[in-house]
Amino acid sequence: MSEAPPPELVARFREALARLNPEGRTIGLAVSGGPDSMAMLLMAHAAIPGHFAVATVNHGLRAEAADECALVAAACETRGIACAMLPVSVGEGNVQAEARTARYDALCEWADAQGLAAVATAHHADDQAETLLMRLNRGSGVAGLAGVRERNQPPQFDCAIIRPLLGFRRAELAQVVAGEEVAHDPSNHDPRYDRVAMRQNLAGCDWLDPLAIARSASILAEAYEAIEDYADLLWPQAVRVEGEGYVLTPVAAREMNRRLLARVLEKLGGRPRGGDVARLLMRLEAGEGGNVAGVLARVKGGEWVLGAEPVRRT
Repeated sequence: MSEAPPPELVARFREALARLNPEGRTIGLAVSGGPDSMAMLLMAHAAIPGHFAVATVNHGLRAEAADECALVAAACETRGIACAMLPVSVGEGNVQAEARTARYDALCEWADAQGLAAVATAHHADDQAETLLMRLNRGSGVAGLAGVRERNQPPQFDCAIIRPLLGFRRAELAQVVAGEEVAHDPSNHDPRYDRVAMRQNLAGCDWLDPLAIARSASILAEAYEAIEDYADLLWPQAVRVEGEGYVLTPVAAREMNRRLLARVLEKLGGRPRGGDVARLLMRLEAGEGGNVAGVLARVKGGEWVLGAEPVRRT
């Protein structure tokens, strides 16, 4: 067993939890066995003993997955911490995205069944900086640049998702697990992945401050929430149901048209990326129609008419 985590890091972790879980209810930790989540486990054991449970998810995507889950279970057993192993199946398509969805669904179902207030994940400041810079490089809008939220509420679950490590650097978490057995995913060193390439490039940029970048992401998240609140107010004024589709009357603020358009696409069953919405917005502004995520859009009398794309007959 490793030495106790540095007291100053434990104190910061306790402060983050007090802000994200002010009622002090029991929470769950999502622990993969990697150094970041294992550091979270060790700090939770020092900061809030007896007030958390642990779950580890086995996607079955790598041969090492079962061993990594066993590593987490052993670390918990040594410390008398409850640990649940959650096997999941990953759907076809974008494997990383499907695995993420399956993981969060399994964790939230587990948390709700246990009556836990939230599930904590181990995203930290370096993760946040990488996410923000990757999305900047892709031309993302406010929603994407808000990065990973410190707290969010999945709509279909009672538990929240919290990220108490967003104020911590990767190097600080490495201190916590020094001497502890942890898992290392080889994909985290494969430069074919965008995030790994960004991480390797950032390693040589000592003039960039990931903590400052993470603070910017937090400010952008607040701006995004304000935009969403305004979209709630505009919806009944600018959008109406017509038949099996929707009619959107454009408003003066372009960003609000983008948000309202994205919401209509989602209500019609589409799952568009931000770039898809932006391109459709440009076409509609030019008086043209378009097809995004199975939704047809056209301009009629200055309004935008959207409906599900008809089933093609062969």
